[in-house]
Parts: sequence; structure tokens; C-alpha cells
Amino acid sequence: MAPTNYVWYASYGSNLSVDRFLCYIQGGKPKGSEKVEVGCRDPSPPVNEATYMMNYPLYFAKESARWQKQGVAFIGLDKDEDYKTYSRKYLITEDQFKDVVKQENDGIELTFDLEEVKKSGHQTLRDSWYGTILYVGEEEGYPIFTFTADWDLDVPLNQPSEEYLSMIMEGLKKNVGLGNEEIVAYIGSKPGVTSHYRGVEIEEMIQKL
Repeated sequence: MAPTNYVWYASYGSNLSVDRFLCYIQGGKPKGSEKVEVGCRDPSPPVNEATYMMNYPLYFAKESARWQKQGVAFIGLDKDEDYKTYSRKYLITEDQFKDVVKQENDGIELTFDLEEVKKSGHQTLRDSWYGTILYVGEEEGYPIFTFTADWDLDVPLNQPSEEYLSMIMEGLKKNVGLGNEEIVAYIGSKPGVTSHYRGVEIEEMIQKL
């Protein structure tokens, strides 16, 4: 049998919540979502997980059928030390990562070589919301990948739903370990959120978690 290769998948959106991410691994309907996920062919849980800070801008755009037809999270493609975006990284197999990418791309099977992505920095597989694979670093001997869109920051912003924001904030609170004030300051500063939610509204959502 071929050796199992592992990679870190770093999530900056709703998969900050471990419970939500496990629906991509094991199947199921995440809290607040409109869609049942099929899961990976290998439903084994991640062998490790940890918080990881990414130096890419976080913003909210588009209209997701999964999340009340409102905005969802993306990151820009250009690394900049001035940006601090929290993510939760999960150590999973390459095949599991490819299955997660497939689920984020409406079940379309995408063929890609992670070694090539690592060499080039990022690779666009298809012109879709999460069709661009981004190599963001390495830790403990394993490469770290995530996915986003290829349009970068030149797309109309859109506010995320309370259900979607709550899933992200649940991950920031329970899995990343941020306090309420830190979450309000972090989420409240992101494009797509700033002009739609006041700090007190974000605080109220946190209280309901």
C-alpha cells in the first residue's frame, strides 16, 4: 500500500468550528446550514488540529445557498504581514483534503497536484468560489493549504447571515479561545461586516452561542 500523506487544511470561515468541519469529513447537516454534506470517502477524524494565524485579508462576499443566500468568507491571495486572519488547521490526508475541496465546489471532482500548488503558491482549478488552492506555509513537517476565490478583493461585498457569523464566532470562542471583546473587534472590522452589523449586535450573537 502507498504511504498516507498528510496535509494541514487551514479554515478561516465556518470550518473554524470543529463540529461544522466534521460534517465535511463524516457527513451531516451543520447547525444553521441549509445543506447536508456528503462527507469524505475516508471519514477518519483529523489526527491533529491547532490555531494558525494567516497573513491574508479576510472579507465576506457573494450569496451562498448554504447560508441563507448571504455572504460567506474569503481571503485575498496576496500575503501581507499587516493582515491577521485566524484559522483552525486540521491535519488530514491529501485524499480527505481533495474531498473537502470537492464538497466546496458543488461535488465537482477537481484534479490537482499539491506539490505543484506548493511550488507556485496558489493554483486556480476552476473559476468558482473556492476553486483556488492556496499554499500558506508549513508546520511540523506538513504543508498548510486552504482555498478561496481567484477574484481577490475586487468583488462586491455582501453581509453574512447571523447563522453563518455565529458558526465562525463559535469556532473563534470554543476552538481558538478568543474572548467576547476580541471576537467583536475581530469580526466587526472585516469588509462585508463593518457596514451591516454593530458591535452590540455581534455581542448579542455571541451571547447566544
